[in-house]
Formats: sequence, C-alpha cells, structure tokens
Amino acid sequence: MLCFRFCPVPRLELVLLCLVLGAARSCALELNLTNSEKATCLYAKWQMNFTIHYETTNKTYKTATISDHDNVTYNGSICDDDHNVSKIAVQFGSGFSWIVNFTKQEPNYFIDSISFSYNTEDNITFPGAKDKGIVTVHYSEKVSIPLNDIFRCSSLLTYEENHVVQHYWDVLVQAFVQNGTVSRKEFLCTKDKGSTTVAPIIHTTVPSPTTTPTPKEKPQVGNYSVSNGNTTCLLATMGLQLNITQDKIASVININPNSTGFTGSCQPQTAQLRLNSSIIKYLDFVFAVKNENRFYLKEVNASIYLANGSVFSIANNNLSYWDAPLGSSYMCNKEQTLSVSGTFQINTFNLKVQPFNVTEGKYSTAQECSLDDDTILIPIIVGAGLSGLIIVIVIAYLIGRRKSYAGYQTL
Repeated sequence: MLCFRFCPVPRLELVLLCLVLGAARSCALELNLTNSEKATCLYAKWQMNFTIHYETTNKTYKTATISDHDNVTYNGSICDDDHNVSKIAVQFGSGFSWIVNFTKQEPNYFIDSISFSYNTEDNITFPGAKDKGIVTVHYSEKVSIPLNDIFRCSSLLTYEENHVVQHYWDVLVQAFVQNGTVSRKEFLCTKDKGSTTVAPIIHTTVPSPTTTPTPKEKPQVGNYSVSNGNTTCLLATMGLQLNITQDKIASVININPNSTGFTGSCQPQTAQLRLNSSIIKYLDFVFAVKNENRFYLKEVNASIYLANGSVFSIANNNLSYWDAPLGSSYMCNKEQTLSVSGTFQINTFNLKVQPFNVTEGKYSTAQECSLDDDTILIPIIVGAGLSGLIIVIVIAYLIGRRKSYAGYQTL
C-alpha cells in the first residue's frame, strides 16, 4: 500500500490514500475533509477510472484509459454547511480534474453533478489527437440521501457522455457529516440493494458460473458505411448488443452509434466494416464471396475494454452468417444471435447489410432471414390442421371397427 499525505490549505485538512490494486489498475482514494474546528465535515472513499475516445489527425479513432491517479491535488474541495453546499475537487496526472457537487436540503442531501476534464494537448496520453485543448464532460446526477446516512455503492456505476466512459465502484461518501462523526448507517445504491453478493471488484453482474447478465434494453440502431474513393461500397444498419463472459463474469454492452466510429475496406472478394469507440478497440465484420454469386459473414474479430481494466479479445474466421445473393442485401428485423465463440455472442436488431455491389449508395432488394418470413406460418398452420384431421379420421375409423367386431361376437 502506498500512502500519500498532502499539506493542508487554510481552514481545510485533507488526507488522501492511494491503494494501487494490480487487478483493477486504479486508485482507491480516501478523503477526510475538516472544518475550522478540526471536525470532519466531509468523508469520501472511492475508486474510479475513465476511458476517452478521440479522433486522430489521420481520421482514425483511439482510446485512452485513465486509471492511475498520480500527483493528486485537491484545490477547490469544500464543505460549507452554512451555505448547504459541498464539493470534492481532485486534480491529477497531466491536466485531469474531477469534481462532484453536493447540496443539502434537510432532511436529505443530494449528489448533484459530476464533471470530468482532460487536456488533449498531452501528446503522451492522447498521441495524434486532432483537436487540441481542454475538454469537460458534465453528468447531471440527482441522488437523494438521508442527511445522517453515508452513501455506499460497492457495485460498478457507469456513466457515458460525449465519448467518455466513467466507472466508479467501492464508493463511500457523506457530504455533510453531522457533529464531526461519520455515520455508520448506510444508504445503499440501487445496484447494491439488488445484489446478494458484494465484492470489492469491478463487475457488471454477480460473478457466478450459472448466472446470466442482467437483460438490457434494446440497443439503438446505427447506420454505417464504407467508401472506396467517392463511391459507397458497403452499407450496414443495425443495433448491436455484445455478450461477453470472462472469468465467469458476464457483461452485456449496448453499442451506442452516436459515439462509435467506423472505417473499413472493400475488395472484389472481401469487404470489412470496423467499429471502434471508447470501450471498443475494434470490432470487425469481414464479408466474403462464395461460389461467385453469394456473400456471407465469414469473420468477426473483436478487442474490447472491460470495466476492470482488462481487454477481451476474440477472433473467428470460420463463420457462416448473413448469406444472400450478390447484388442484393441481407435483412433481419427480429433479434438474431451471432455466436462468435462460447464466450462472445452478438445480438443484432433491425439488421440490414450489403457489403458488395452497392448502387448509388442505396440498398438493393433484400433477402429476409427466416425469422422475418411470416409466410412460412401458412403452410405450417395448414399442415397442422390436415394432420389433426387425419388423426381424427383414423381414431373414428378404429372406434367404428371395434364396434363392428363387438356386434359380430354377439351374434
């Protein structure tokens, strides 16, 4: 354990403890802020990390992960009980700052907002960044906590805003400590209330080999395209939901098209669509031509940043999905599962793709998947009805014959 103690500023005294956890690759910060009477007025302990998705000068996208908080200062942290406001302000690294604002309205206090700022002038953290300068991301939060309780959230809290993903866990905070004594009465966050297992690790669901991830709402549908010169050569429209299992922990990730970049390439026999974002290093869909007259999804490669700081990578070049004739598109509006491996599946929603022979940037006539083809229900219903009728006739015939035999025996 490494311990850092910083010199007090006027009327304030602050102690920060930084525990370097190899698995989580992040800092546990502990703050004890005192007033002029040397009494504790704000207490907080938490862990956090950030992933930032940014565009480079060569029009590609990169991701910076901020998990080690060095050279920490605390300028601007206050606990002003007389004016019903408190604030945690932390500065660290090269141009990073993080601020949480609290307000008091008896009998409660509120976590109002979270702000995170970073400076893309730092070429070490943001190599090749296209836009230079300080960027600030604001997230409005309105969590109400009883004034005499300490807020606790051991579960992972994730906020995504403007290409920045913020992760918080193992959170303890009492923004308005009463009479200088930190409360022992805990107010649990919603995620902790619904969890029977609380563990000091980053997780999205309870780590059990038999549990499944908590279902999420359907992902937003995005439109993606690849150009060859001035001509569009690949079109894709789809909502994507990633299902990952690593170390017995299941994660569900909905891809947000508004914060997802896309590139790719088109060749006569192959075509590639690559997606990337703050949490997706890359997600490749590789299409191929078969028998000179059809296309299909042949390969999926992925490298994804998980909440615990690790990277999940997978590749499978022996797939056979989304098969359709060349010159047409493939469509599947209903939810479809693409199984890449035993630990990685992709659920698609409102899918439509055309990786070859795109004309005037528009989709050609679509071949629908079997899930969308409702016409198949008609022969199934007719067949079921005929089968039922035949069974009834056979049963009636057998009953009739039994009665005839009974009559002959009586004679």
